Amino acid sequence: MRLRQFLFKPSASFAFLPVRIGLGLIMMGHGAQKLFAWFDGNGLAATASFFEKQLELAPGIVFASLAGGTQLIAGLLVMIGLLTRFAALSLAITMLVAIVKVHPDAFFAQNGGMEFPLMLLLASLSLVIGGGGRFAMDRRYAG
Repeated sequence: MRLRQFLFKPSASFAFLPVRIGLGLIMMGHGAQKLFAWFDGNGLAATASFFEKQLELAPGIVFASLAGGTQLIAGLLVMIGLLTRFAALSLAITMLVAIVKVHPDAFFAQNGGMEFPLMLLLASLSLVIGGGGRFAMDRRYAG
């Protein structure tokens, strides 16, 4: 399989559209919280401090920027269906780190558990496997 086909050829299904839109909006919101303190977020400096002190991810500013930037940019790419598989893989990896570093001790969300990040990871993996679907911009570049 050629690299171009792998990156851009989505399935013909409509089923991925609501997953893409929902996942993209959620991830963009979380990225904006980390980077810009929008939507009741803490902003980059506070997020960097949390990453470094609580999660032992140093330097915190680098990891917070990577996490927030990935969520914002990959979230946008997923939502519009451009480089969907690559963007979704980036989000899946980000959610895996969140599960391991932030939510490892409980399952259900009301207990601070991994339930929500796990669902975001699984939605991301669905897009890695299936591509963006019928209404993805990737279809224009599949060749």
